[in-house]
Formats: sequence, C-alpha cells, structure tokens
Amino acid sequence: MAICSQYFSDSPLNFNRVRNKLRSSIMSGRLPATYVKGFHDETKVRRMEYRKLGKTGLEVSKVSFGGGALCVNYGFELEEGIKTVNEALKSGINYIDTAPWYGQGRSEEVLGLALKDVPRESYYIATKVARYELNYENMFDFSAKKTRESVEKSLKLLGLDYVDVIQIHDIEFAPNLDIVINETLPTLEQLVKEGKARFIGVSAYPISVLKECLTRAAGRFDTVLTYARYTMIDNTLLEYLDFFKSQNVGVICAAAHALGLLTNGGPQPWHPASEEQKAIVRKASEVCQERGVELGKLAMFHTINGLPEVSTVLVGMQTRQLLRINLEAAEVGLSDKEQEVLQYLGESVLTKPFNWEGNELERYWAAIKKN
Repeated sequence: MAICSQYFSDSPLNFNRVRNKLRSSIMSGRLPATYVKGFHDETKVRRMEYRKLGKTGLEVSKVSFGGGALCVNYGFELEEGIKTVNEALKSGINYIDTAPWYGQGRSEEVLGLALKDVPRESYYIATKVARYELNYENMFDFSAKKTRESVEKSLKLLGLDYVDVIQIHDIEFAPNLDIVINETLPTLEQLVKEGKARFIGVSAYPISVLKECLTRAAGRFDTVLTYARYTMIDNTLLEYLDFFKSQNVGVICAAAHALGLLTNGGPQPWHPASEEQKAIVRKASEVCQERGVELGKLAMFHTINGLPEVSTVLVGMQTRQLLRINLEAAEVGLSDKEQEVLQYLGESVLTKPFNWEGNELERYWAAIKKN
C-alpha cells in the first residue's frame, strides 16, 4: 500500500481533528524549562508543544532546528542563517542539531556565531563524531583519538563548554559495529564524565543498524536519530517505534523533506536517491507549483502530524521564510487547498514507497577499495 494512500485511508481528510488538537495544544500551552523572560517571544513559545527526550529528563520542542542547512551544501547566506537561528529560538524551538560533517565544521562555526549572545539555558544542542571530510579516505574515523579531538574542536567552534547530546554519526559506514561499541562509545562515555557532554546518541540511515547497535549496547544510549524514514515516500520508521520505546531512548525524526527531495526547489546534486526516484518526486513538485502550493510544507505537515510517539521532528532551515513555513505546518496546519493537493499526491503521484538505502554505502566502499 502506498504511504500517502495509507495515511489518508486511515484518516480520510480528517484535518478538522488535527486542527482541533493543535488549537487545544496552543490553548493549554505552557512555558518549558528553557524559557528565558526577555529573550523569548512568550506567545510563540506557548504555541510550541514540548515532549520528553527519552530518559534524559529534557523536554524538547516538537520542531527542532537542523544545523545541516547552515553551510554550502544547501545554499546559504551567513547573516540570514544567524537571524534564522535566533528567530527559531525565540519562537520556542529549543533543540539544535549539528555535526562536523556539515560543511566540514562550517555549521558549528555559524552556530557559534549565532549563539554567542543567546542565553545558554534557552536551548539544548547536539553535535556528532565519526563523519568528517569530503574525500572518501578521511570521511569516517571511529577511533578513540579522533573522537576526543572532534569533541574538543566542536566545543571550540560552538563557543561552548559542553553539548547536551553527543552522537555517533552514520554508524552504518563503520567497518563493523565492534569499533563503534568498544571504542567510540566508551570515549564518549568518558567525555560525559568529564562534563563535556550530558547524553549520548547514535544515528544512521538504515534503521536495522540502529536496532542492532542499541541491542548490543543496551542502556548505554540516550537518543537515536533517524532521518528521512518517515516522510511522504517512506514510513520505515513505524516498524521500529515499539523497539525504540522499549529501549527508553529519545527518538529524533529528522529530514521530513527527505534531504530537500520533497520541496518545490528539488534536491541538491549530491542527493543519494536514484534518478528514477528523483523523477517521481519531480512530478509531485510540478503539481504543487502548478497549484501554488509548497511541497515542503505538505511534507512537514505529513511527518509532524503522523508521529506523536517521537520526541522531536528535526528540520534543516537556513532562512526565516523556511522557518515560518515549517512552524505554520506544525502549529496551524494546512489550508483547504493544501489539504486537497496533499491528498491528490498520495492517491495519484507518490503511490509507491521508496528509499535509497545502500546507495551511499555502495559508492563509499567501492571508492575505498579503489584507493
């Protein structure tokens, strides 16, 4: 059954229910522990829903800020990026995610500039280790030495003494999970003891790898980041939610737009989906453009309203316009016209689920063997 068709057959045009739920959430809005009087827009903060991040004790905003867009990978302008970060925080977003891989340190550097005069108690921030350079030979390093060096460098770029969450990035690229569990993870555990991080997370595209890692290192991870696995074109995450719940980890659902694929502008040239897959989504974006609708808003609405079990939906935003579109999708919903287009896409265009699992791995190992 097609993903979008399934979504609508389960609740055909049940948007009034969604809107009522959103209004109820707004009316009963409360201020989170990260609220800082004089910094935040209190009215906007009260609109935001906050959820528990697993066993961490943190309550994070339903929408969180993806720092992956704050570099040339997605097209980026520094001043606008900094203003976007600040508006996001003042609007109630209190969880930020970044990584050394995003622009090879550029994302962390930009966030360091953006957060320079922001109260530290007003946000939680996560970064990562293990994925670094563009060239294949130096792209990944799961060693203890590099892990420690990476965290120290990230703190310096961010201008912080500690991060709230430190994550192991894209573990499917490790030669095996032994090095992740026996070398990378113990190093992060030591850094937590030293006060340089508070909690530990893990990320990957294949969710089966995340399950294996969490099973082998039971109780040692606090969060799990899965990306582009609950979208208009892929609902694989649903198969694993019960398992993640049993592990008591905070689930971070990233990339509602499937790394830019589900937008009117389309994906960047580096996107790992096949040309056939890109062509399918291109038809959806053409429909949206013809009808004056932004596909990205529909994608955000689909993801954020379909996953009440996750802690937060992480989305990359490098402009205030994109921030406002995503917040509107999450807090207000869709217009009648947008609802109609979303249903049409589910029934007539995006009718077969797909993903690009294995594409990047195949290219990576082919390049490593060649060198």
